Amino acid sequence: MKKQGLILWLTGLSGAGKTTIAQGVEYALKKRSCLVEVLDGDIIRTKLSKDLGFSKEDRETNIRRIGFVANLLSRNGVVVIVAAISPYRAVRNELRRTTENFIEVYVNAPLNVCEVRDVKGLYAMARAGEIKSFTGIDDLYEEPLNPDIICYTSQESIQESIARVIAELERLDYVPLEPQLEYSI
Repeated sequence: MKKQGLILWLTGLSGAGKTTIAQGVEYALKKRSCLVEVLDGDIIRTKLSKDLGFSKEDRETNIRRIGFVANLLSRNGVVVIVAAISPYRAVRNELRRTTENFIEVYVNAPLNVCEVRDVKGLYAMARAGEIKSFTGIDDLYEEPLNPDIICYTSQESIQESIARVIAELERLDYVPLEPQLEYSI
């Protein structure tokens, strides 16, 4: 197993399932004694990036800040799971080029499914004009062209999406295989 950290970057529309998958992967990795940190876009916005708005430039700055923190942690052996919309392909590609062990996970769910899942009512507010520059409504989301992993959350269960991510991390030798229980008679 590789003894280095990595950045597992989950991107997708609001409501696609990024945070839920991140939490499930975090739980699975901690069971394997991995050092794990989750950087959730919504939480980062209330602390590290609370000074930023939602212009293209501010969104890019927000993602670069998250990437900087993720890189610091990962180079010290931490598996950093980022759950952030990160709508612009160029910035995600920049992070891939400038950080080590970057794995992009596209959490793919159609806009209409994300709208149905929206417990905060953000999509409805955006459609009513109450929120401006909302990704997927009046601001662009650029799908990854070559993500390392794709989770189709409208077609598979959250458990299947989590298992897909874990299986790829095992295949790439970033995490230990799940501990096998030993039975004695």
